[in-house]
Amino acid sequence: MGTAAELLGALDLHLIAEGTHLRLWEVLGAHRRTIDGIDGIAFAVWAPNARRAAVVGDFNDWDVRRNPMRKRIECGVWETFVAGVNDGARYKYAFEGPDGRELPLKADPFAAYAEVPPHTASIVWTASTFVWNDAPWLREREARQQRNAPISAYEVHLGSWRRHPDGRSYGYRELADTLLPYVREHGFTHVELLPISEHPFDGSWGYQPTGLFAPTSRYGTPDDFRAFVDRAHALGIGVILDWVPGHFPNDAHGLANFDGTHLYEHADPRQGYHPDWNTLIYNFGRREVGNVLLASALHWVETFHVDALRVDAVASMLYLDYSRKPGEWIPNAYGGNENLDAVAFLRRLNETLYGRCAGVVTIAEESTAWPMVTMPTSSGGLGFGYKWNMGWMHDTLRYFARDPIYRSFHQSDITFGLVYAFSENYVLPLSHDEVVHGKRALLEKMPGDRWQRFANLRMLYGLMCAHPGKKLLFMGDEFAVTQEWNHDAELEWRLLDDPYHAGVGRLVGDCNRLYRAEAALHQRDARADGFAWIDYQDAAGCIFAFERFGDGAAPPVVAIVNATPVPRYEYRIGVSQPGRYHEAINTDSAYYGGSNVGNHGVVVSAAVPAHGRMHSLVVTLPPLAAILFRLESPTA
Repeated sequence: MGTAAELLGALDLHLIAEGTHLRLWEVLGAHRRTIDGIDGIAFAVWAPNARRAAVVGDFNDWDVRRNPMRKRIECGVWETFVAGVNDGARYKYAFEGPDGRELPLKADPFAAYAEVPPHTASIVWTASTFVWNDAPWLREREARQQRNAPISAYEVHLGSWRRHPDGRSYGYRELADTLLPYVREHGFTHVELLPISEHPFDGSWGYQPTGLFAPTSRYGTPDDFRAFVDRAHALGIGVILDWVPGHFPNDAHGLANFDGTHLYEHADPRQGYHPDWNTLIYNFGRREVGNVLLASALHWVETFHVDALRVDAVASMLYLDYSRKPGEWIPNAYGGNENLDAVAFLRRLNETLYGRCAGVVTIAEESTAWPMVTMPTSSGGLGFGYKWNMGWMHDTLRYFARDPIYRSFHQSDITFGLVYAFSENYVLPLSHDEVVHGKRALLEKMPGDRWQRFANLRMLYGLMCAHPGKKLLFMGDEFAVTQEWNHDAELEWRLLDDPYHAGVGRLVGDCNRLYRAEAALHQRDARADGFAWIDYQDAAGCIFAFERFGDGAAPPVVAIVNATPVPRYEYRIGVSQPGRYHEAINTDSAYYGGSNVGNHGVVVSAAVPAHGRMHSLVVTLPPLAAILFRLESPTA
């Protein structure tokens, strides 16, 4: 047995107490050490209010008397060294609370690995042998994720993308060989994973984590997850991880009442309880808690080479009265509803990640009009790289769900989003949240008969491709699944035998490839000078058209949408530059399952003024379709 001083050094103790230890995972948790020539595991856990602590596990028959821990009063960390413990050993912590009561055994918040749920023990994991091969990707990452780069993410729940015949989910390495080539084949630049931090309940989809430093063991070991990320980078695919600092579950083995006190959460339920999800809220104002969350974010980026963190439920963090009635919340020191501690934490999070991790970005799921979410903290912003455009998603899906006969009265559902489209750096999300809890699959939201539903969905994807903003599509929507997402079953892969479903898949791939290839469709995503309306006033015809522009000599792209089932012939549309325009995407193409009405691939402008422009195109607009024209050969 070594002395306490040999386990945690003076600098570690100081930084932990100060709440500024950015590499907490290297000193807390379970780590292999050799002390006085004896090999074993050093265990350390923050539990400042516990009266006694012990580590229990396979190595001591889960006997609380065998391996008591010693408290470092400088920072409230308990530690001990246990000789002869091997990787794979299960363990937990046993605490006596300040009132003398024994607490339920607690999993290690800093565990690198855990039992497969429903079992809840932590597992000693210290012998990673993984060798990274992604240095070329990391050098290019910053350029690939900037505002002027194409970003199109495929959002995935790993446990239900595909399953074995016996119902088992694919593991990380199997997904590296199947999911990642599929993502690349369909032209996506990134794969976004619903949370894989260890979590006890499958039905939370990972959004109620207990292990902020451990990839879930449902799909393999930490090294298996490293192999997944490394393979993604080899294929030119970035990895976005959903990360959840907004709340945590009240499971007895987790962080709730961790040392017999409200250590991680607020004691007052008006601040510490989340009514929407029956979960607990972190005390962001406590420096040690903020430090744990910040270290978790850095851990995923530095240890697992994750390229971006999508921060879940930011709105619920920002507002003290989120989902609360009057009297159910406590105002801040100035009488307002802003959670000033959460604001400070988010700013520190972004400053730290952008300052330490080259090329990494953060993405906020923020559903309100909180200002400057993606502006620098030096300008008073929150400092995120991107923000999900929830307004665009709600308005657009509401418009597309309407019968075309009524759409003429709701043109503003399409146009309003362009009023604020450049106020933040936006991502256009068609996410998992839109295909669960009775909301129906995207295809089933569409009105009309079977042909019209598919045509409407293809039109939606064509509009999304041309619209300013980065893109996100949830798994299965790329081939128009018919059922709501079920986390307990794989996607409806049999549907790919149907030409309509296969056609949607081809369209999604072509839209992604065009979006990536054409600078006009991505370079100025967050700039107002990258977009110009051609016509948004033909509400009676449910037709709207706009141009997208890139930098320098990048050719413009013209997008026209006909949201009625009536084809329009000899329809004149103004263009800013004369020349020969190539029909790059026609969502009504027979190749995608459409009726094949179109423009034979090419239209040439005429010196006839229209829509405030000196030149115009005369085009055929297919029914329920979006067409994207690329200027192919400019003329004087």
